[in-house]
Amino acid sequence: MTEPGDLADPLPLAAALIRCPSVTPEDAGAQRVLAAALTRLGFACSELTYGQVRNLYARIGSGRPVLCFAGHTDVVPPGAGAWTVDPFGAELRDGLLYGRGAVDMKGNIAAFVAALAAWLGRHGGRPPVAVALLITGDEEGEAVDGTAKVLEWMAAQREIPGFCLVGEPTSVATLGDLVKIGRRGSLSARLVVEGTQGHVAYPQRADNPVHRLVRVLHSLTERPLDQGTAWFEPSTLQVTSVDVGNPAGNVIPPRAEARWNIRFNDRHTAASLEAWMRGIIAAAAPRHEVAFSCSGEAFLTTPGAEVERLVGAIAAATGVTPRLDTGGGTSDARFIARYCAVAEFGLVGSTMHQADERVPVAELRALARAYERILDAFAT
Repeated sequence: MTEPGDLADPLPLAAALIRCPSVTPEDAGAQRVLAAALTRLGFACSELTYGQVRNLYARIGSGRPVLCFAGHTDVVPPGAGAWTVDPFGAELRDGLLYGRGAVDMKGNIAAFVAALAAWLGRHGGRPPVAVALLITGDEEGEAVDGTAKVLEWMAAQREIPGFCLVGEPTSVATLGDLVKIGRRGSLSARLVVEGTQGHVAYPQRADNPVHRLVRVLHSLTERPLDQGTAWFEPSTLQVTSVDVGNPAGNVIPPRAEARWNIRFNDRHTAASLEAWMRGIIAAAAPRHEVAFSCSGEAFLTTPGAEVERLVGAIAAATGVTPRLDTGGGTSDARFIARYCAVAEFGLVGSTMHQADERVPVAELRALARAYERILDAFAT
């Protein structure tokens, strides 16, 4: 494992992080590499381990942090795709840095550290405001022992920042074209409808759970949940599985099961949607078991002075004015939004989670310059 050299250039640190095979929840030395780099810059680093997960909190400067950068060093497995390079080799080819995590999101972390190195250099190593980093090893996994736990610790230590920037790869086609200021909520359900088994020729002697389940699903999907809001697209309910497990064509089965997921905007909460679904289920299927799981509520950072600072800094650095968006899946910003205003900005994400994940070195360096501008914007 090679320690990074020049911290003002994101490439060496990004390569060093990629060479750590930190497939969630394994750390594989990634946070040690990062902590060493931050210590060189004068940061005080706190290792926070919960369960099997290693997390890192680092800060510099006095007072409450004005800005906190949040990210994750864990990555998804290389997968079964046809890699043309070692997924953890950090190979440089034709101006592109290859490796799992190059985009999601070790490259973004390295860019922020490079921005810090340049920014602190301009201030003689003494920052005008306090800045922090919250780095977890549990974003791509269960997300139980990572950011959520660190935030609880930060709150107890009075370390909650004024604003948090999550380094997710949000850009779509060009660096700086999109900033996320919210995310939809995600609510999953598993329903088992109980019936009475019987012969199809004598349905009066049975209670067909499939018919009851079909009525439930029809009621859930027959009309849109809403028409969307000013910042969110319409909420959607998608049935993902219907299972009966019945090998016989002349037998009414004793039970039927279905699963579905709702991605919902800020017109709903998980509790309100659960209450609505329970009413539908109870009316159509008196004998049932249902379980709900919410991985995150919808949240929105309403555009204001902080978002304007962020957008202005990105536009000044990249020449692109970012569009504000709330689409996509979930991220750790859903936990951060409970404590402070949060937005997400990072590299173009077109190759994340793919074979041959890669980032142009020029884009990596451009992101570092954009992050430096953001540091300036929040320091004034």
